[in-house]
Amino acid sequence: MGFIRTILIIVYAIVCVTLIALALIQSKDDEGLSGAIAGGGGGSSFYEQNKGRTREGRMKRWTMILGITFAVLTMVLGVVYMV
Repeated sequence: MGFIRTILIIVYAIVCVTLIALALIQSKDDEGLSGAIAGGGGGSSFYEQNKGRTREGRMKRWTMILGITFAVLTMVLGVVYMV
């Protein structure tokens, strides 16, 4: 069981550092709630429709994936340390 804990902690540390790095290098381009209410953008331009294919879109997608992985690993490590 100690080997599994060690592997999980190493993976957890890698996910944490990568998630922090991705969050720090992303630019803040969201309009926020006021842009959603005022109808800013609307998603009708070519860029808005293909935003996920850009570098920023890929970084946001990986940030979400790593965030979910972080949450799952947190729960798994909690269960592993309770046993």
